[in-house]
Amino acid sequence: QVQLVESGGGLVQAGGSLRLSCAASGRTFSTYVMGWFRQAPGKERDIVAGISRGGGTTYYVGSVKGRFTISRDNAKNTVYLQMNSLEPEDTAVYYCAADQGQRVGVRASKYNYWGQGTQVTVAS
Repeated sequence: QVQLVESGGGLVQAGGSLRLSCAASGRTFSTYVMGWFRQAPGKERDIVAGISRGGGTTYYVGSVKGRFTISRDNAKNTVYLQMNSLEPEDTAVYYCAADQGQRVGVRASKYNYWGQGTQVTVAS
């Protein structure tokens, strides 16, 4: 089992940047595929980005490609989401999630463990 704690959210002006971090407990972090999801009010929780266990494979939803970068440091049990050129449409609660599978998945139901979420608000 793994526990996840997100940090780094906040209020930022459009065009600005934020870096989210997700710290994981336990000694098996490197065995989990990791994902970042977001959920805006009244909407479903959708994938933003995912990264394979070793970090060699990444996935991004189309709306964030070229703006967001997912990375991980297995020595620090941490996954990051660097968000640049933020837009008001990026406003949501951002969650990190861990999956015991082998491939990066895009469905929330595939992920076994979730953090509590961190609010990102982008002002226009």
